[in-house]
Amino acid sequence: MPVYLDCNATTPMDPRVREEVVRFMDLEFGNAGSRTHQFGQRAKQAVQRARDQVAAVVHASTEEVVFTSGATESDNLAILGLRTFGERTGRKHIVTTAIEHKAVLEPLSYLGAHGFDITLVPPSSTGRIEPRTLMRVLRSDTLLVSVMHANNETGVVQPIKELCELLSEYPAYLHVDAAQGFGKEIDSLRNRRIDLISVSGHKIYGPKGIGALVTRRRGYDRPPLEPLTYGGGQERGLRAGTLPVPLIVGLGIAAELALKEHDQREEFCRKYRNAILQALSPLNPTFNGDSGHTLPHVLNISFSGLDSEAVMLALKDVVAISNGSACTSQNYSPSHVLRAMGLQEDVVRGALRISWCHMTEQVDWNHVGSIIKGLC
Repeated sequence: MPVYLDCNATTPMDPRVREEVVRFMDLEFGNAGSRTHQFGQRAKQAVQRARDQVAAVVHASTEEVVFTSGATESDNLAILGLRTFGERTGRKHIVTTAIEHKAVLEPLSYLGAHGFDITLVPPSSTGRIEPRTLMRVLRSDTLLVSVMHANNETGVVQPIKELCELLSEYPAYLHVDAAQGFGKEIDSLRNRRIDLISVSGHKIYGPKGIGALVTRRRGYDRPPLEPLTYGGGQERGLRAGTLPVPLIVGLGIAAELALKEHDQREEFCRKYRNAILQALSPLNPTFNGDSGHTLPHVLNISFSGLDSEAVMLALKDVVAISNGSACTSQNYSPSHVLRAMGLQEDVVRGALRISWCHMTEQVDWNHVGSIIKGLC
């Protein structure tokens, strides 16, 4: 089997997480909404503990965590959930970036087709957004600013702290899609200026099908979100449906472990990165993205004259890598992220994403380099 190097698409589940998920599927199978017996009470307690664990990562209050099916649903709830408030107040302008995930761009496109004005801010050639460039497009009717924490294709971490400082006197809500950075880059997400944070379980060694939306209060006021589904009143009326207790437990444990083991995991990933760079640098690749502001477990790389599909085919028995977002890979088209960065077309078409984690096996990178060299 090839070594798995596509952790930005999904991570392996931590064995400690898996053990608890299975236990709550098999033995502790109570419904957290059942209040009349111990099975339901224990399930409710487990959900509350997971809420605490997720909240601790971003220094949120427990009641500010809403469980969802994943970051895509969280993004949709954060964006579409503000629609009614925007229409009622006449604030129908939304600012985002040209490098956002489709889970942000597509609900925004929907709002754009229904009377909202959407402004896309381009990144620099390094893949970072310049906060002051973004601030220049704000208006008195700006309802929402949505900027991702770290890009899923390049791993470039956006200047969230600087943006929070500049937005301190503005009323617009700030949403951060933290699917890639939650539990990996800690400090910036703890800024109280961020109103909404999207989280995904399967990006931090938890199960698929679970995520969260952190809805921070401003004083006593919650973000004025409307639910997208109705039918049970769960999650403070924002997300109807029976809570998937085993998945929620898994997300909670994964969040707690990410916080406790952050330094060790990051050190492993940096050493792994150095090994890749040492072996592949003699091939004179192009590194796509700001190397000074990139998550330590991601490389986006292009080799002159080589198409990404050809490289992946040659390496398929050695390493499992990708050439774009997993959410759009069924019908591959050149990356909208790299194009927004203004990179040359051959660089875009040759781009490969390598993403690993603290559980990734070692690779003979010299062997990988020799295979790539043979394609030149």
